[in-house]
Amino acid sequence: MPDSPERSAPPASTGRAVRKPALLVTEDGRVFRGRSFGADGETFGEAVFATAMTGYQETLPDPSYRGQIVVATAPHIGNTGWNDEDDESRRVWVSGFVVRELSRMRSNWRSTRGLGEELAAQGVVGISDIDTRALTRHLRERGSMRVGVSTVETNADALRARVLEQPTMAGANLVADVTVTEPEVVPACGVKAYTVVAIDLGIKSRTPYRMAERGCEVHVLPAHATIEQVRALAPDGVFFSNGPGDPAAADGPVALLQAVLEAGLPFFGICFGNQLFGRALGFDTFKLKYGHRGINQPVMDLGTRKVEITAHNHGFAVAALESGSLTTPYGTARVSHLCLNDDVVEGIELRNTGEELIAFSVQYHPEAAAGPHDASYLFDRFTQMMDARRGASSAPATAAVGAVQEGGR
Repeated sequence: MPDSPERSAPPASTGRAVRKPALLVTEDGRVFRGRSFGADGETFGEAVFATAMTGYQETLPDPSYRGQIVVATAPHIGNTGWNDEDDESRRVWVSGFVVRELSRMRSNWRSTRGLGEELAAQGVVGISDIDTRALTRHLRERGSMRVGVSTVETNADALRARVLEQPTMAGANLVADVTVTEPEVVPACGVKAYTVVAIDLGIKSRTPYRMAERGCEVHVLPAHATIEQVRALAPDGVFFSNGPGDPAAADGPVALLQAVLEAGLPFFGICFGNQLFGRALGFDTFKLKYGHRGINQPVMDLGTRKVEITAHNHGFAVAALESGSLTTPYGTARVSHLCLNDDVVEGIELRNTGEELIAFSVQYHPEAAAGPHDASYLFDRFTQMMDARRGASSAPATAAVGAVQEGGR
């Protein structure tokens, strides 16, 4: 599809409420005109596209999207409205939301309000009625880039000038914006079997719940927590969550993770936690051209050769090892998972001299909010690793698993 300097908004559909004109401009000058929904005003961020057909309510409050404007590739968004049960954090974190067609009505029985109403209440600017296929193709060909969305500016050149003043995602340290300010505790479901410290780099609410289902009492600590604070809780294991920004800028959490490994504590990390685990072990990280965002990404576990369909949200990745393994002060590190679309590293494992698993991470979201449940076994792997460390012959959390109905909150 050839580039065009500007696309006009399509005519209003019969019966559709008239909304204000809105303007989207990319940093390289591509212009899209549509209609606003959500809040009035102006917003800037890195434009990224998400390929999920469902799960927008779990996507928009994901703290990993801090500083980003999400483009939905699914053409029809908003039909299930918004409810009070499925939020994945305390607020919507996206800087803006871009859709082809905003549903004119909501029909889910749990819905209490519309998507546009919720975004307006939280001050999030949205734009609809633009060619999201053209915008997605542009981002695939040129890479994720800064954009501006405005309901108050009609001059594309003026808006682009402000876009070019915005910081880039490379080098951005955003963890402090999204982490908890004080420790929080998620109690175990049923009998407590483990104590887990979860370092909040931008954690989603479903993640500690998945561990609680397995008998874990989860202590969620701020990203600036110290190893002394971690040790004081006498944890059986330590977890690092997903989060926003450039992993190369998050030196504090990397130092904490190295101290965790030196202490011999079992470790499990996801997403941003995977990237920080890579850094702690001596791997490099780099920015992907347009990243992986959606709930349909095929990943192979190199140990079992099993292929999982997984939920992703990342724009940075760990650089693969040419030698296949890396000797570290903590043990031998290997790449454990690969994305079948582009061979991006999707997991790392660390084993001691006896080839016992002592730490591991994956680049994707096993909590399935939103997304498939293919990777839920990773939480079991974490409990098995904690059992192995304390010499248990069987997992004491077995009775706790399933104490809460799958999908409940």
